[in-house]
Formats: sequence, structure tokens, C-alpha cells
Amino acid sequence: MITRLRPSSRLVLSGFFRLTAAFTACSGRKVQPADLVLLNGSVYTMADARPRAAAVVVAENKIVALYDNDTEVKRHIGRRTRVIDLEGRMAVPGLIDSHVHFDRAGALINDANLMTVSDEVSLRKEIGRVGEILEDGEWITEGLWGAYEQWALGAAGQAASRGKPPWRPQRGMIDDLTSRNPCFLCRFDGREWLANSAALTASGLLDAPLEGMEKGPGGLPSGIVFSPSPAYDALARAMKPKSRNRLLDENRAALKALREAGIVEVHDIATPEQTERFCEIQAQGGLTCRVWLRPDLSVGTELREQGIRMGDHPKTRRPDAWLRYGALKGYIDGIMGTHGALFFEPYSDQPGNYGHWRAHTSDDPEQKVRNMEKMYGLIRAGLAGGFVPNVHAIGDRGVAEMLDLYERIKNEMGIELKGFRVIHAQVVRPRDFARFKALGVIAEVNPYHISDDMRWMEERIGRERCRGAYAFRSLIANGATLCFGSDWPGTSAAYYQVHPRYLIYAAVARKTLKGTPPEGWFPEQKLSIEEALRAYTVNGARAAFEESLRGTLEPGKIADITVFDRDLFKVSEAEILEAEVDYTIVDGRVVFER
Repeated sequence: MITRLRPSSRLVLSGFFRLTAAFTACSGRKVQPADLVLLNGSVYTMADARPRAAAVVVAENKIVALYDNDTEVKRHIGRRTRVIDLEGRMAVPGLIDSHVHFDRAGALINDANLMTVSDEVSLRKEIGRVGEILEDGEWITEGLWGAYEQWALGAAGQAASRGKPPWRPQRGMIDDLTSRNPCFLCRFDGREWLANSAALTASGLLDAPLEGMEKGPGGLPSGIVFSPSPAYDALARAMKPKSRNRLLDENRAALKALREAGIVEVHDIATPEQTERFCEIQAQGGLTCRVWLRPDLSVGTELREQGIRMGDHPKTRRPDAWLRYGALKGYIDGIMGTHGALFFEPYSDQPGNYGHWRAHTSDDPEQKVRNMEKMYGLIRAGLAGGFVPNVHAIGDRGVAEMLDLYERIKNEMGIELKGFRVIHAQVVRPRDFARFKALGVIAEVNPYHISDDMRWMEERIGRERCRGAYAFRSLIANGATLCFGSDWPGTSAAYYQVHPRYLIYAAVARKTLKGTPPEGWFPEQKLSIEEALRAYTVNGARAAFEESLRGTLEPGKIADITVFDRDLFKVSEAEILEAEVDYTIVDGRVVFER
């Protein structure tokens, strides 16, 4: 009889069976005892040959067997085998988040996150929380207040605060909470900043104000500082940078959030400074999530000259399964939230604005004519060093121009475009859907954007163009490969959730978190649960050239596994938003259990 261990149990089956060192199967063949056994579950392997199972057997860091019932599992259980009874829970290949901004995520956890703040009560609550985390003298920064003031979180359309003046905080609202911590906090558009008395004192502005400061009662500084201005420059010079330990603590907070969300790997938009911190955390044994680094497109030549190839560790310059260089990240346009995505037709709410080219296409950010030669050269330099391009393209022109450039590379260089991605592929013209398969280019999409961006999409570009927005069904119907990324923690105008329940819900329901519209936004573009999970698992591994190692649950593959508290194939759309991750297993080791 097998004793069932509930998820809260942390027991190891020491002495559970008094069996011999090797176990004998019904056939008499000896079987090496497993390190970990998951049984009595709904196991979705995402493998075509065997899509379902009830039990998974893990030895060291590999899957060694799958079974359809618990009976055959007994022979793998030894004195040191950990057995987890899933009790019907759903196990899937470890979820791969193909798009995060890791260093920013930790900052919004441990530093001020004011994105949903537009009143004094919520401002004080958040600043008070951060003050409890920091040491005396450390600056409270970040913020982005007012991002959801015009459109409330979960809104589906018309702005709730239309015509109202934007809320503006004052230093007096937080001075009593922050006497030992200077604050320099920004509005989501970066045009206004809030400095508390401690920050004004540190910058010499409390008694000697400069141009760019708002006056409050009695002619004293209110704390509001406008950017750009001399006052802003003075505060920026005075601001104390974050300490190394503080940045590492932010990283640890982000890793905790990832393992609680069942994420076993992230494809990170890496900066050199963050890459150094990843190396340090790994050396300390604290890396609980695999990291595929995507440095800037401009560093391809530098990496090649250093002898670094895709898959190499930043320090050892040898292949590493946990921390390694991946593709090179580029940009062709901006984002929808700031009217920067590039379109063939102008924005509906800003006539004359077609969006903006980014620095990888032109040194002049205001240039309105096609200039892709710079990006073409950067991509070719990266390819010479063994790095494929993953390029951000959001507007319909941005996506079309990127596909044009990839096609040019394919034809001129005579190469297959394996691993090439269009990041976001947010708005696509009907004629461009089939080009993803024709070119072999992956669409790296962000499903939760649907639930969040819905609040202003139709106002930005009109309903007709929105038919091509987040058009996942059209992409799949035309043979495209999708991989899912959260874009966590988002932009200055939007907070994007990292937990997979939000991405899966958005992909299959196409609704806001409040369940609107009832039928879904352009419901013909909905995905199935199976399609959503495929984009989160096997396709994510394929996008990193590692589908032979991970992405499915099959014997011989690495044991990266995510366990949900319920079978998502058997619940309603609304229940998806209630789903929790009970276990996260990376490299055969349980790194999180709820």
C-alpha cells in the first residue's frame, strides 16, 4: 500500500519501504530507485506519441518513466524516493516564459509600485510598505503613479475618468512616513515626479527651489517636479543609487515570484549589470529558474570577438543548462501605450501620428521613412557570431517591415530562419499571417496584453484594425508557431502579470479580469487550453533550440515540471483565474511547493 503525501507535506520517504537496493519488476528485471515520483495525477505530456499519463518517475534530473496507473510505479520507490500524490492535480512540462524584464520585475516588488495608485490612501499604503523593507537613507524610487487612473484595471473600453484632471500627489502626504528615506517617484508618463522633503533637502531644493518645481500652500514646494527641468536634474544628481545588496534582494524577490508561478525558465531582456547579478546568484546556489539571456542586438560583434556563442555561460564561456546566452534582442518600433508602435495608417486618436522607428533602424527616432539598413547590418553581425535575432515589432507596419527584412536575409544569405522571432506581433495585417510559416519565423506573443490593453486598443487604432490584434487563432490557422511570454512586469503604462493563469485565461477567454466582454473580445481568435499550454512549453523550448532536451514530459528529457492545483482542461474560463501552482520542479528538484 502506498501512503499518499499531501502537497503541504515535506517528508522524504526514508524507510518507507524495506526493500532491497534495487527493485524487481514483474518481469524480474531490476530497476534503479527513483529520486522523485509523481503519481495519481492528470499528466499532460505535450508529446504527440503519448499525450497523457498518471505518474512520472524522475531519477537525478531526468524523466525515466511514465505510467498510466500507480501500480507499476511501486518498483521505482526506494527508501530515499520522494513520493508526491498529485490527487488528480494537473502536471505539465515546466512552463517557459519567453519574455521578461527581470531586473524591472524585482524593482516593482521591493520598490514602489504606484501603477494603480491615484489617491492619497493607496499612496500612503504602498510607500509605507516599501519603507518597511528598506534601510535608513535608501531612496524610494520607481512608482509610475496614475497608469490605471484613466482606465481602471480590468476596464474594457471607455475611460472612466474622461475629462477629470489627473490626480497629483503632494510631499505632505508621505513626509511623516519617509523622514529617513528620500523619495523620488514618477508619474507613468515620466513628465511629473514627486519628491518628499528628505529628497528636496538632499538636493538642496527645499530652501532654494529651481525652475521646474510646483509651488504649494504658502509658496513652498509642493513636491511636484516637472521633467525635463533644472529641478529634475538636481534631484537626479542627488539620488543615491541602489546598493548591490538591494539589487540582489530585488532579484531574489523576482525569482521567488517566478517559482511560485510555476515558471522554470525565462528568456530575459538582459542588461550587462543584470547578467552579472545572475552569475552571482547562481554561484551562491540561489538560481531557481533557468535563464536564456537576450542581450541587445548591437553586441553581436563584441560577443563574437570574445569567443562567446549562443548557449554559453557569461563567465565560463562554456555551455550551461541554467544560465546562458540566447538570441539578440532588437527593436523596430515603440509600444501602443505611448502611441509609439509603427502603423501604416495614423492612430485614430492622434491623427498624423504613425508611430516611431526605434534606434535599431535609425539613429533619428523621428525619422518617418523606412531605414532598415542599420538593423540589417546588426543582424548579419550577430549571425556571424552564431546569434539569431529576436526583434520587437508591435504595429502592423512594424511587423510587416520586420518580416520583409527577415525574408531579405533568408534570400540573400541562403539560410533557414530557425529561432528567428517577431516579438509581440501585436497587430498583424491579414496578408502577413501566412508569412510566419513561410519564413519559419516564430511569433512570440503576450496573451495577457489582451486583458489589459483592451481598455484603450479600439480608441487607439479603431475596431477594424483591432481585428488583427493578438490574432492568435489566425496565426495558428496559417501555420505559425507561437511561444508565450508575459512581458513581466510590463511597461510604464501597463502592469503585466507573470502568473500563467492570467496568460492562459486571456488566450482562451479574451476577456478582462472582470470577465468582459461576456463573449470575449473578437472571440473567433480564442485558443484552446491545449494550444495555450503548447505555446508555454514545447514551443518555448523550440524557440530556445532545446526541444530535444525539454518542453515535453518524455523519458530521457530533463525533469522540469509545473503542477497546478486543478486540471485546467476541466474547469470554466472563470476558474482559470483561481488556479494556483502547487509545485515547481526544475532539474528534478522541487524548488517550490505551496
